[in-house]
Amino acid sequence: MQFQFDSLTAFLYMDGHGIFVWAAYGVTFAALAAVALYPRLQRRRLQRELERQRRIESRRRSVQASRARETEPA
Repeated sequence: MQFQFDSLTAFLYMDGHGIFVWAAYGVTFAALAAVALYPRLQRRRLQRELERQRRIESRRRSVQASRARETEPA
């Protein structure tokens, strides 16, 4: 089996085309990573927002309940 390039440097350089080839690989892997990570980040953000809304609603209910107890005739 014959390797097409004489050395690792020749492989990376690819007769002057290496910069384009490796840039294309880099952009592709960056895009794939973004596609994989974005839903996870969105899910975390959504979970934090839902938990924040639950806390706000819980506080609101407790304030309303305490006000209702204060206004009850004794």
